[in-house]
Amino acid sequence: MASPFLEELRADMRLRGYALKTEKSYLGWIRQFIYFNNKRHPAEMGAPEVRNFLSWLANERHVAVNTQKSALNALVYLYQKALGLELGDLGFALARKQRQLPVVLSPPEVSKILSHLEGRNRLVIELLYGSGLRVSEALRLRVQDISFDNQSLTVRDGKGKKDRQTLLSPQLFEPLRHEISRALKVQQLDNMNGVGPSLPDALDRKYPNAFKQPGWMFVFPSTALCGHPYTGLLCRHHLHDSVIRKALKPAVYKAKVFKKVNCHTFRHSFATHLLQSGCDIRTVQSYSGTTMSALLKYILTLSDSTMRVQPAL
Repeated sequence: MASPFLEELRADMRLRGYALKTEKSYLGWIRQFIYFNNKRHPAEMGAPEVRNFLSWLANERHVAVNTQKSALNALVYLYQKALGLELGDLGFALARKQRQLPVVLSPPEVSKILSHLEGRNRLVIELLYGSGLRVSEALRLRVQDISFDNQSLTVRDGKGKKDRQTLLSPQLFEPLRHEISRALKVQQLDNMNGVGPSLPDALDRKYPNAFKQPGWMFVFPSTALCGHPYTGLLCRHHLHDSVIRKALKPAVYKAKVFKKVNCHTFRHSFATHLLQSGCDIRTVQSYSGTTMSALLKYILTLSDSTMRVQPAL
């Protein structure tokens, strides 16, 4: 059970519309900060304690630059927004993140990895590569987000709380129809027990029977029921992304692809192969849901290549 103070912070972040992952991350760092300072209340501390905590993370824990930035963002929220206290000049600058080239797979490498995956796990990875989705976006897909007629997918509430449309490969029609059929059977069984898929915002109150409508069902439902993270009501959420990550690791090993491959690598490969095939930047931006500055920065990090390929899906 979280302390009353942390619960107040949780309520404040939800009032401000923070994402659930941001809420979890910030509360975790604030809890660490409080324990690091022997459970003193943050209102009794300030810039020196924040500086000491960040210094400890860098010098004793040897955390990455991005991890240190996450901790700083959490503490800036705590003091400047939640407590209304200015931290002032902390007297140091965060180290610059080393510029790294993104890992990009060739079409043959993608095919090798896919050959060691099957069923639902293979389909999710195919969506990451064929449609440029983030793994969370793929797992959040609902039946109503898929348009076979238009060969497109609609990504709801993507990064930056933006919706977008991206392409859907005809090669994935049959696997998707199979997964949708399985998901709808799960929904029917859940409905018999008075439960259904988790719904966004307050739709469960606005449309009490929405959980029975096929369009709201997740294409990749979780294997167990759980409490809704906001309302606590029993429901079926989408599959957790750790399931896909655990399935991908042995597939990469078996394919003998000796690169640092994760789920995001397939999204990088999608964008790279589209650019190399002559697709314009604006189109790649709209499909992938990235800002123009981020996409241009990404392009600048790519090594020169004369290869002209298209995504295999």
